[in-house]
Amino acid sequence: MPNALYVCLQDEDKIVPFAVDAETGTLTRHAEVAVSGGPSGLAISPDRRTLYVGHRTTPAISSFRIDQGTGRLSLLRTVSQEHAPTFMAPDRTGKYLLCAYYQGGGAAVHPLGADGAVGMPSHGWLATATATGAHAIATDPSNRFAFVPHIARLNDNVLEPPKENPGPNVIMQFRFDAQAGRLTPNSPFRVEQTERQGPRHYCFHPSQDVVYFSNEQGCSVTGYRLDRATGALSAVQTITSLPSGFTARNTCSQIHLTPSGRYLYVGNRGHNSIAGFAVDTSGRLTAAGHASTEPVPSAFCLDPAGHFVFAAGSASGRLASYRINGETGALTPLTTYAVGQRPQAVLATHLGD
Repeated sequence: MPNALYVCLQDEDKIVPFAVDAETGTLTRHAEVAVSGGPSGLAISPDRRTLYVGHRTTPAISSFRIDQGTGRLSLLRTVSQEHAPTFMAPDRTGKYLLCAYYQGGGAAVHPLGADGAVGMPSHGWLATATATGAHAIATDPSNRFAFVPHIARLNDNVLEPPKENPGPNVIMQFRFDAQAGRLTPNSPFRVEQTERQGPRHYCFHPSQDVVYFSNEQGCSVTGYRLDRATGALSAVQTITSLPSGFTARNTCSQIHLTPSGRYLYVGNRGHNSIAGFAVDTSGRLTAAGHASTEPVPSAFCLDPAGHFVFAAGSASGRLASYRINGETGALTPLTTYAVGQRPQAVLATHLGD
C-alpha cells in the first residue's frame, strides 16, 4: 500500500494530497481539499488516523480523518483560536495536542476526543514570553517533558535602534503531566543561548538521549544531552548548516532525523539547500554535504521509512524529491512537482496497519 503525503498551500486555502510510491518515491496527485483560513501547519496523531491542520490567516485548528485505504481527508472539527498555531505535536499517548503560538508568545494543550479531533485548551493559555517567538513544542520519548524554543527578534539593520521587546533567545523547559494534560515550568526553566542563535525546531534521537535543535539565526544545529531523570538539556555540540565561504543571508528552518537515527537534515533558506549530517553511535554530527533545493525551503519531510526527502519551495510553489543514500546519507535529486502558491507545510505518513 502506498504512503500518503500532504502539502498545505497557504495562499490558495487548500491541501494537496499525494500518493507516494514506497519503492521509487514517485508522487501521484489526488483531488485537492479546500481548507479556508490559510493552512500552514501539519501534525498527525500517533495512530496515523487523524491529521491536524493549523490555520494562519484565520486562526484555527482543524482535525481531519485519514482514510487508511486512500489517504482521503474528511473534516471532523474546526476549533477557532485567538492566535495562529505555529507548531503542533500530539503527546505520546494521543490524548492531547500541544501547540506553540509564535505571534501569541505562548503555548497550549488541547484535549483530543475519542474521534481524534482537537478541542479547546484543557488548562487555558500558558504565556512563554511577553513578545513573539515561541516556535515549537513536543514531548520527549518518556512523555514527561516538553521544550519550547523561543527566538529573539533581532534588528538586522545597525542604523536602526534595537527592538523595544525582542523577546528571549532561549529554550524553555517544561514538565508534562500526561494524566491532566498540563505543562508546568521545569527547573531550570531556561536554557540560555548565544546571541543570534534563535532555536527553532527540534527532534529526538530514536535511541540516544540526544535532542537536535535547528538554530534559525545561527544557521547551525545544536545537539543537547537530555537528562532522563530531570528533563534538563545540556549542549554538547553545535555545527554549521552552511558550506565554508557562504556569507549571504540565510536562516535555518525545519530539522528531521531518519528513523534509523543515522542521518539528520536541516533546511537552509537563503542558501536554498538541505544540509545533511551523519550521526555516529554517540549522537555526534559530522557534515555530510548539501543538496540544492527549491527557493525558500521552509518545510520539508521524510517518508515514514526514511528513504526519501520531500522539500517545499515556498517561493517557487514546487516540491522537490530526493532519494536518501542508505550508506552515506547523500541526497540524490529525483523529480520536482508544481504544487501551488506558498507551500508552507508538508507531511508524509504510512497508510494502513
